[in-house]
Amino acid sequence: MKKILYVLLFILCPVVSQAQDLKIKADSAYQQDHFAQAAELYEQLLQKGHSSEVYYNLGNCYYRLEKIAPCILNYERALLLSPGDAQVRHNLELARNKTIDKMIPAGEVFLVTWFKTIVNTLSVDGWGKLATVCFILALVMLGIYLFIKDMLWRKIGFYAGIAFITVCVLANIFAWYQKQMLLNRNTAVVMTKECKGKTTPSDSGKDAFVIHEGTKVTVKDASMNEWLEVRLDDGKSGWLRAENVEKI
Repeated sequence: MKKILYVLLFILCPVVSQAQDLKIKADSAYQQDHFAQAAELYEQLLQKGHSSEVYYNLGNCYYRLEKIAPCILNYERALLLSPGDAQVRHNLELARNKTIDKMIPAGEVFLVTWFKTIVNTLSVDGWGKLATVCFILALVMLGIYLFIKDMLWRKIGFYAGIAFITVCVLANIFAWYQKQMLLNRNTAVVMTKECKGKTTPSDSGKDAFVIHEGTKVTVKDASMNEWLEVRLDDGKSGWLRAENVEKI
């Protein structure tokens, strides 16, 4: 067993060290206003593993380089991993203000919007930790209810236990929902200066809309190799060439 651990440490230590070195070099390049170099180093770092911080830093590099599409793409990826990060959300809004397409979102049922707002308060890990803490507290409350004779404390234990169990269940549901969003990524960002949505998956199809770089779309159908059926925030739908967008 010890030999296996030594082998794993021997393999993993150089990888961790390389990642740390890349991070230091990338941060240093960014601080010196060498944004193109920093972006290249952050891209290399992401090949070794995903990180909300690295996506955010990479988005900042592209923002400084005035490359709005990759900037928004990386901010969106950072937000997907850390949905409760106010700084990422703020910078994403700043980047969106530089896009050409200003769409008014189609109406959404209030309860759906409310649910998404709550779910996006924490990440998968955040909801998981909250569920664990609430489960432990529920067990403590159960112990108080079962073993303490004082009626007031028994009532506190009973009702608090129910509350903690309820939060635990909800936190698990929210964590599952966040996990599904990470696994089934169905949103993308337009990466080309301008592209036309078609009514059919063919260049000869009629134009359904025209959108520009940085616009976020929802992928409805990805079964065609070269085409994606997408929906815009304003409710319009059409087909885009897959090469014109990149999934978040």
